Amino acid sequence: MIASPCVNICQIDPVSRLCLGCRRSLDEIARWASMAPAERQRVMAELPGRPLPSPAKHQAHARNGGAAD
Repeated sequence: MIASPCVNICQIDPVSRLCLGCRRSLDEIARWASMAPAERQRVMAELPGRPLPSPAKHQAHARNGGAAD
C-alpha cells in the first residue's frame, strides 16, 4: 500500500486550492483511501511538480477580497 503524502500541515491554499502540506487537492485528499494503487502512484509522481504557494499571489488575493486574479 502507498502511504499518504500527508505531513500534518493541513491548510488549503486559497489561490491554488491545494493543501499547503502535501500539495494534494481536496478531491484527492477525500478519495485517497479509495484510490487504486496506480492512481495513488500517479498523484505521488505529480506532487513534486505542483506549485508552492506564492506570498505575492496571496497578498494580491487578499487585496482583491479573495477574487480571482
